Amino acid sequence: MAARISLTLDSTDAQVLAAFWKEALGYIDEPPPPPFATRAEWHAQFDLPEDDLPEHGAWLCDPDGVGPYLSILNVPEPKTAKNRLHIDIRVPGHGNSDEQWARIRAEAERLARAGGRVLAEFDQQHVVMADPEGNEFCVAVASA
Repeated sequence: MAARISLTLDSTDAQVLAAFWKEALGYIDEPPPPPFATRAEWHAQFDLPEDDLPEHGAWLCDPDGVGPYLSILNVPEPKTAKNRLHIDIRVPGHGNSDEQWARIRAEAERLARAGGRVLAEFDQQHVVMADPEGNEFCVAVASA
């Protein structure tokens, strides 16, 4: 059996970044682990500093249970360099290269309206973007 993975993004505002990634990926808030009814209840079990609040983190999941979990955690330091790992958003659908490129561009435009930013376009291949805090990701066509 293959291992499941979870990805974690550092953030200065976990709730803003969570809203973007929920829109980008179609993810939802991950339910708290049993037996906790809320994330705040789960968070309270840890011996954390008083200023470490539940809203300083966000936990997202694929509602279909296919994609990796995504944790977003506030950290004190800002992003200073290019990501060593990034997310690729794969746009589904078949067709010729012009049709595929049109779908990639349409998805990049949708994500820009949601708060992302286009950094570079590689004609007929992929678009490099940044989320609201500058984390790079790519939009490309899905493999057949």
